[in-house]
Amino acid sequence: MFFLQMSGFPGSGKSTLAQEIGRRTGAVVIDHDVIKSGLLKDYEGDPKKSGPIAYNIDWSLIEFQLSQGHAVIFDSPCLYQEMVGRGIELTEKFHIKYKYVECYLDDFIEVNRRLKHRVKMPSQIAQAASIESFQYTIKNSQRPLKHDYFVVDTKQSISHYIDDVMKYINN
Repeated sequence: MFFLQMSGFPGSGKSTLAQEIGRRTGAVVIDHDVIKSGLLKDYEGDPKKSGPIAYNIDWSLIEFQLSQGHAVIFDSPCLYQEMVGRGIELTEKFHIKYKYVECYLDDFIEVNRRLKHRVKMPSQIAQAASIESFQYTIKNSQRPLKHDYFVVDTKQSISHYIDDVMKYINN
């Protein structure tokens, strides 16, 4: 049993990788965008109201699934150190493995191409606002301070790196 936190800029391949890991391991995938998009309908598109509520729901679902003995993958950008800390706390509470995978794609043009061509949910951005904000987010990605983590370059197709990610998760 494990808890896996995904991380990375929107369009970097987090959801694609999370879904594939879920298929291979049977883990439950909690997708932050699904929950936040549902809430945006009730909060008239205001992400300042729906964002914090969505994260509270995410964490409640994660804790419930872990308490039921399910491995869980949290598909979210993981932009704040408090999110990493909360994930680690839950793994300690349930005595399970903590894993962290960052999808790294340092290519502004490719990220925007992916964002443009995906089926977009209401909570998702349509494109990176600026190259400066894109680079800032990539450089300030939050990683666990006292746990190992795995960074995968998602420029190539998932078939090029999925086996390495699975080895990290199963290790």
